[in-house]
Amino acid sequence: MTELDSRCLEAFPTWLRTLGEDARELAILVENDAAPAELRRNAAVALNYLFKSLDLIPDGIEDLGFIDDAFVFRVAASRGQADGGHAIVARLAADTELISEFLADDFPRLEAYVASLGGAAARGRTVDDIFGDAAVRADFVREVKSWADGYSEPGFHRDAKNLVKLKSFLAAKLPK
Repeated sequence: MTELDSRCLEAFPTWLRTLGEDARELAILVENDAAPAELRRNAAVALNYLFKSLDLIPDGIEDLGFIDDAFVFRVAASRGQADGGHAIVARLAADTELISEFLADDFPRLEAYVASLGGAAARGRTVDDIFGDAAVRADFVREVKSWADGYSEPGFHRDAKNLVKLKSFLAAKLPK
């Protein structure tokens, strides 16, 4: 096992453990009209991905089902990081370097995928819908908080085989 494998096997379960709380904190940011608009938009991109029916890794897949959500949270945060010093955004964005190391040549494809999510609809709403209508935004934030309340940390066994499966899954599913 490489040093990178060890760091990933240490970090990824932690990211899954905090995913519900990360979602809640990003939802609070989406509601914060005083926060920079681009920061709020990137938070909404990440959160809307939670509700995407066809995400990169289906949520029901043991060990891997929510790690793509954790990756999207971090890449979206890194896209909005320059717009403000919010703790949740800084913490998530700091983890992007590990994702970049882990995915290597496939990382730019993940970045492009996350960038494309701004125009994608989930549950019939886009990020523009979320920010274009206060009632839609309020419903969205409520749904995120409800999701976070019900989130149960999936297992992620600290097994290098999970890293191989994860890389393979993302290499196959990320748009070229």
